[in-house]
Amino acid sequence: MKLKTPIFRGAATALVTPMTKSGVDYKSFERLINWQIDSGIDALVICGTTGESSTLSDEEHRQVLEFAAKVARGRVPMIAGTGSNDTAYATDLTRHACELGYDAVLLVTPYYNKATQTGLIASFCAIADASTVPCIVYNVPSRTGVNIEPATYAVLAEHPRIAAIKEANSDISKITETMSLAGDKLDLYSGNDDQITPLLSLGAAGVISVLSNVLPGETSQICKHFFAGDVAGSAALQFKYFPLVRALFCEVNPIPVKAALSAMGFCENYLRLPLVPMSEPNKAKLLGVMRSLGIIQ
Repeated sequence: MKLKTPIFRGAATALVTPMTKSGVDYKSFERLINWQIDSGIDALVICGTTGESSTLSDEEHRQVLEFAAKVARGRVPMIAGTGSNDTAYATDLTRHACELGYDAVLLVTPYYNKATQTGLIASFCAIADASTVPCIVYNVPSRTGVNIEPATYAVLAEHPRIAAIKEANSDISKITETMSLAGDKLDLYSGNDDQITPLLSLGAAGVISVLSNVLPGETSQICKHFFAGDVAGSAALQFKYFPLVRALFCEVNPIPVKAALSAMGFCENYLRLPLVPMSEPNKAKLLGVMRSLGIIQ
């Protein structure tokens, strides 16, 4: 029995940050947040990887977090991306998110530094010590160059404010080991949209999703079907949207999802360097899948 209260159950959108050459497009951002909530999303993650946090200035990062919190007005759990490869900076951002009233923070594994497992424990615990809200540890070795090992999760689970993990290492055997060691103390969220139903079967509480930028209600339904005991229904939706998931990751995230949202009329297809817009052949494939699902005409 878990002693820590779940942050959310279901699907949380790792939301894009709409931008133009002039800066953050707050008008589009407000519309997107409201549409997500009205469509039945279970939670929102602001300034995660999908939100291009790595190319937001410090002032922009703080302003985006503040703006999103004001627009959401507590209608769904709000999670702030505050991780960094600089622990002191991540700690400062985490304090800021707590002051803004966020329900939790998402802490990506320090990138480029390639910390040891001991270093990861020290870094995450230092940030959690400064937090007044639950912390979600985010493991995405394909982007950061380092993997959080199951035994490390077991140590992190002892911290009272480290409450959950977003797992995107794609290794289900490792995730199974993690849950066997720490599943009674940490909630698991899938970090891969092609593994939502499989990880729910291991006890996951949901997904932190890129897919739900495009299909918020439908992604939530993958989880709701499973929680209601309709495993077949959950799997059917996982299969149905698999071609879209594949298209959304045929180039590095968030390049495809911004192209998708632009085609839906939500924002400009603008990314900050070193990211560039999607190649035309891949974009044509993505839009083709979206048309087949009736998302766009």
